[in-house]
Amino acid sequence: MRSNVPAPDDLNKPLPSTSGRTFHIYTRNTPQPIESSSKMPMPFPWARWPSDRLMQLRIRDLGVRIENTWLEEQLEDLYGQLDSRGIVMRPHVWLSDEWFSPGDIPGFAIPFYLAHPRLMRLERSQMLDVEGGSRDECMRIMRHETGHALQHAYQLQRKRRWQQLFGRSSTRYPTHYRPNPASKRFVQHLRLWYAQAHPDEDFAETFAVWLRPKSDWRKRYAGWPALKKLEYVDELMYEVAHSKAVIRSRRRIEPVSMLGKTLAEHYAAKRQLYSVEFPNTYDRELRQLFSDAPKHGHRELASTFIRRHRTEIRRTVARWTGEYQFTLDIILGNMIGRCRELRLRAVGSERQLRMEFAVLLTAKTMHFLYSEGHRDWIAL
Repeated sequence: MRSNVPAPDDLNKPLPSTSGRTFHIYTRNTPQPIESSSKMPMPFPWARWPSDRLMQLRIRDLGVRIENTWLEEQLEDLYGQLDSRGIVMRPHVWLSDEWFSPGDIPGFAIPFYLAHPRLMRLERSQMLDVEGGSRDECMRIMRHETGHALQHAYQLQRKRRWQQLFGRSSTRYPTHYRPNPASKRFVQHLRLWYAQAHPDEDFAETFAVWLRPKSDWRKRYAGWPALKKLEYVDELMYEVAHSKAVIRSRRRIEPVSMLGKTLAEHYAAKRQLYSVEFPNTYDRELRQLFSDAPKHGHRELASTFIRRHRTEIRRTVARWTGEYQFTLDIILGNMIGRCRELRLRAVGSERQLRMEFAVLLTAKTMHFLYSEGHRDWIAL
């Protein structure tokens, strides 16, 4: 979801380093299966390769593209939503190695792994998650990235009212941000209170809420300071809907065809960048609830068990605590990751385990939210 990244003058050269490409949040979400689609993935010989062999392949040699995949259908739906709002501008889209919208480019990149089921499975095995791997989550991110693309196309950040409501786009992106989960000055769209990361992200999140069909944002955010931002976006989109974009470049930054690194190199760098490590804070309670005894090695992994019941558990705990479901994802993601690392198994009554885990998650969530110094810094 990074935005405002300078576009290189020489399009035949990749951006200089990964460190300058971190304006994007990594969330450990569990993707839902993609429904059946008329867009069937192209047959590729590597789709049947074992992971160790596949990891030696260069990304540019995968040969994946958006056409004739479920992503094409997602984009058609996105453009339909823009149509319904009278917006004629269409962000151009390409495959790269992550989600991002470069500065001064009215478009956005989609990570290559979403273009094929085999690559999605590899992504999950390497990163424990597939960001954008369900239709709902993918569309959420697409709406967000479209907000960035429209900002770039019309240079909206130069408007005085935009700056008054969202801040200055020129504000340096932080490496970490510390959100206030209780704040009503920001909309809630992507997880981890992403609107609080930077003025550009605040606008993109506000636009995404405004664009979502049947969002009923006036009622949902009634009484919130964030409502002023939504009303401004409503006015602003009416103003620019049929006007020509200031920036109309169709450039693609770091398209998949230019990525010469192997999948092994890509994931080594990505794991280091996002530090996929999980705290051992919950080990004692998790070991009491689940089992690491060798005799239970044939049982379902606790991490798989939690993922399978994640939606229900999150809904239950949200009801008990009064917190929005995605507020729980920081702790829930850490628990799932730690269960996987400890190779814990789900033993006993499924219903009882589900309830006891929900109680544990509730206790840890309340401690996280209301104990002194609870708000953790979140990496961008």
